[in-house]
Amino acid sequence: MLDMLTTLVTDTLGPDGWTYIAGAAGLVLVLIAMPFLLTRKVDPMDRIARERKGIVLDDDDRGKRLSRHGARNEHLAKYAQYLEPQDEDEMSKTRTMLIRAGYPHKDAVRTLAAAQMLLGAGLLVLGAIYALALAGDMPFYQKIGYMLIPGALGYYAPKYWIGKRVAKRQGEIQDGFPDALDLLLVCVEAGQSLDQSIIRMATEIEPSYPALAGEFIMVAQEMKAGKDKPEVLRAMADRCDIKDITSFVTVLIQSATFGTSVADALRVYAAEMRDKRVMRAEEKANVLPTKLTVGTMMFCVPPLLIILIGPSLHGIAQALSGQGGF
Repeated sequence: MLDMLTTLVTDTLGPDGWTYIAGAAGLVLVLIAMPFLLTRKVDPMDRIARERKGIVLDDDDRGKRLSRHGARNEHLAKYAQYLEPQDEDEMSKTRTMLIRAGYPHKDAVRTLAAAQMLLGAGLLVLGAIYALALAGDMPFYQKIGYMLIPGALGYYAPKYWIGKRVAKRQGEIQDGFPDALDLLLVCVEAGQSLDQSIIRMATEIEPSYPALAGEFIMVAQEMKAGKDKPEVLRAMADRCDIKDITSFVTVLIQSATFGTSVADALRVYAAEMRDKRVMRAEEKANVLPTKLTVGTMMFCVPPLLIILIGPSLHGIAQALSGQGGF
C-alpha cells in the first residue's frame, strides 16, 4: 500500500512530491494556528491581579468584554441595506438570537448575513467547479446536487453555529448562577447596595463564568446610566432566556415593589438554586447508565459473540464440509 502511494505521488508531483506535500501540510497548519495566536485572550486572573494592585485598565477593555466585535465594521456598513433583513420582526429575532449567543454589537446581524452569503456562494462555486470540471460524465441532476447542497450547507452553517453557541452560553450561565447568587447574598448582607453588590459579584466571578459576569456588568452599567431597575432586569432575563434568571428577576422586582428584604429573598432563592443544580447533576448521573448500555450493546456484545461463538461455528462448518454437507 505504501509503495503504491509513493508511486502515485512520484508520478503526479515528481521525485520531490513528498517534500511538496510536507510543505503544503506545514502551510495549512500555520494558517490554522494564526487565528488562535492573533485572537489570544488575556487571562482574567491577570486582569484582576492588576486591578487589586491599583493598576487601572483602559475603558476599552470592558467594552471588548461586552462586545466580541470591537469597533464598527465600516465595510459592512456600506452594504447594510443588502445585509440586514427588511422585516422588523425578522431583524428583531436575529438580533435577539445573536445577543443570546454573546454578540450584542450592532454589526452582528450584518456580520452573520455576510458570513452566510460568502460561505454559501463560495461553497456553491466550489461545488460547481467540481461538478462541471472534475466530475466527468455525470447525470445532470447529480451535478445540480453537487452544486446546491454545498451552497445550502454553507448558507445555513453560520446560523447552526450560532444556535449551538446560544445553547452553550446558556449552559454556562445556568451552571454559574447559584455561585453568583451566593456571592451576591454575601455582598448584600455585608451592607452594600444592590448595585454595588452586582458590580462586586460580577468582578469576582468573571474568571470562572465570563458570560454571566458580562450580563451582570451590563445590568450595572445600565443602572448607572439611569435606566429603570425593573426594565433593566427584565432586559437581562430576555437576553439570557433562562427560567432561573427570569424567576430571579421576578423575585427582585417583587421584593422592591412590596418593600420586603432583598437579603431574605436572595437567601431563599439561592438555596433553591443550589438544590436545583444538585438535581440537574443527579439527573445527568441517572441518564449515564442508559447511555453506557447502548454503547456496550453496540461495541462490546458483537465482538464478544464473535469470540465465543466463532470457533464453534468454524468447527461445525469444517465438520459439515468433511462429511460433504456443503
